[in-house]
Amino acid sequence: MEKDAGSGGPSTPGGSTGRLRRRRGSNEVPTEVDQTNSDKLLVNDRNKYRSMLIRTYSTVWMIGGFALMIYMGHLYIWGMVVVIQIFMAKELFNLLRKAHEDSQLPGFRLLNWHFFFTVMLFVYGRILSQRLVNTVTMDKFLYKLVGRLIKYHMVTCYSLYIAGFMWFILTLKKKMYKYQFSQYAWTHMILIVVFTQSSFTVANIFEGIFWFLIPASLIIINDIAAYIFGFFFGKTPLIKLSPKKTWEGFIGASVATMVSAFVLANILGRFQWLTCPRKDLSTGWLQCDPDPLFKPEYFSVPEWFPVWFPWTEISILPVQWHALCLGLFASIIAPFGGFFASGFKRAFKIKDFGDSIPGHGGITDRMDCQMVIAVFAYIYHQSFIVPQSLSIEMIMDQIVINLTFEEQRALYTKLGQIIMDKQFGES
Repeated sequence: MEKDAGSGGPSTPGGSTGRLRRRRGSNEVPTEVDQTNSDKLLVNDRNKYRSMLIRTYSTVWMIGGFALMIYMGHLYIWGMVVVIQIFMAKELFNLLRKAHEDSQLPGFRLLNWHFFFTVMLFVYGRILSQRLVNTVTMDKFLYKLVGRLIKYHMVTCYSLYIAGFMWFILTLKKKMYKYQFSQYAWTHMILIVVFTQSSFTVANIFEGIFWFLIPASLIIINDIAAYIFGFFFGKTPLIKLSPKKTWEGFIGASVATMVSAFVLANILGRFQWLTCPRKDLSTGWLQCDPDPLFKPEYFSVPEWFPVWFPWTEISILPVQWHALCLGLFASIIAPFGGFFASGFKRAFKIKDFGDSIPGHGGITDRMDCQMVIAVFAYIYHQSFIVPQSLSIEMIMDQIVINLTFEEQRALYTKLGQIIMDKQFGES
């Protein structure tokens, strides 16, 4: 009797799918080996309109909540990022969780969250310490208290981590070592994945909401455009890791994302609320002298333009050219974050990371590409936007955060003496 093609051993009574394990209470879906990629395309999905309706409903709610957070300001956006982090960590912690082993290790799950909040304290303490100092500068008591907290911030976080490390060692249980050490390693990998990208995201927020909003919006636009183009025109499979992705969706989404990047940058770049950096942790309205990137440049319309074209000149913000680079990355490179997540889910034989968003899966399913572009947006901003030379503001920030009040007074006195000496020398 011939062996089943593609099978390396004897057949089982359950057929090829009998080999696949299915965890109780999980959202695993066995892979249909004999199903071709073309059968999985959206154009061939009989339930695609019902799925589209559910997905659209969830998308409207998500975009509405996102817009509300943008309107509320920097601190509320940061709070939204923290909530997303917590949900992502929860979904990823549960991915390798085994109920039987956990029942024999009471309190072991708390250790994951101990490490999570320790790393959160370390990352956000480093990013926001300077802005916290700027917030309490006028109150002498709070200024000294915050100065002390910042001074001992690193040793505090290290002590908390060591406490968690000792907690882990003391809870090691015979016959459970492999599970416990795999969970320890998995926890640290999750912390790297979650906090690496989110730290860049938060840094982008306080550099100006614009630098957070544009990359995030382009990913959303690219995702929606890829779904729509694939829904109506998708015929050619793009990649085996994600069977429903098509070349038609990929190319259509790329064009839509590039156009949206150029147009959105022109619209959003005219609002100071979005372009001004936040130097403290207050929630007041922002006003600043616009960066040259956000000052319009005017170009005359060429003579060969149609007569019915209503404008004789076009205003373009210099930041629009940078937005095209972000759009190119969002449409070509960032989708590989989604492909990575698809491969990851296939490795664990699950459909989605969670089910918190109807029609979309879990929070992690929506953050795969966002994680990739958040890092790129920060690196791009620091490399091509931020002036590389020291500015007065940068020096002042370092003085405020690193020197005590007495040292600042001494610096003020010495600087005044140097200026006086120079004035007398010139006269």
